[in-house]
Amino acid sequence: MSSTNGVLRAILTVKEKFSITPHYIRVVLTGPEVEQFAITTIGVNNKIFLPPRPGGEIVFPIFENGAWILPNPDEKPIVRTYTHRGIDMKKQEMWVDFVNHGDSGPASAWANRAQPGDKLGIAMKGHPVQLYPNADWYLLVGDATAIPVLSAILESLPASAKGEAFIEVQGQEDEQTIATQTDVDIHWLHNPHPGINSPLEQAVRQLSLPDGLHGTRFAYVAAEFSSVQAIRQYLRKEQFWDRDELYAFSYWKYGKSEDGSAQERREERKNV
Repeated sequence: MSSTNGVLRAILTVKEKFSITPHYIRVVLTGPEVEQFAITTIGVNNKIFLPPRPGGEIVFPIFENGAWILPNPDEKPIVRTYTHRGIDMKKQEMWVDFVNHGDSGPASAWANRAQPGDKLGIAMKGHPVQLYPNADWYLLVGDATAIPVLSAILESLPASAKGEAFIEVQGQEDEQTIATQTDVDIHWLHNPHPGINSPLEQAVRQLSLPDGLHGTRFAYVAAEFSSVQAIRQYLRKEQFWDRDELYAFSYWKYGKSEDGSAQERREERKNV
């Protein structure tokens, strides 16, 4: 375990993996370093570090004398943004869920090949982070990549919470059980071709939204770039939601890698 600029880092070992649904893989990680993540917030974005080749070692960048020192090119890990789905201090376990789209991306390919004993690097903020403010009504919207964070929100909201949740998956067989005590209605939307013709925007447009004059409201939106962009524009420009009533984050962009779309996704968030 190491800490750099307030970020906790550890190399954990695969204990087991299994399919939650046909397109979702859970990898259970273990190691004594898991205990150091006890105060982190389930559902917050963090980084995973994949070995540069199957079975390879994981070498973290080093921050020294005010600058980052990167590993040699043949040791440089593949870095992706993910969310840890849960943590168990007694068992020294952390689990990370991966959307299974075969070998079309490095993270999915790694999860498909992962075997007990394989290594995965984890880095996340070493302090609690607030996922959402207190509100009278919540709107939760996401595709399969957002199931971990939306699940974390639904499981941690007070029982009195009300609202609507829309989650896009490929089909009925990919719907998951989310343990929530709230009155938030969860709607599973099916789209066999993720990234194309997403039903999320239309679902939000068809919803009768609270006016914000008779109570507080908050929306958490996390999905593919075009869906997030459209929903953000709709809530901010057409429904006149304030900036602090909405958190909208694009996890990916159809047809581009995470690295290839990162700058574009950051710029889009600044413009609204």
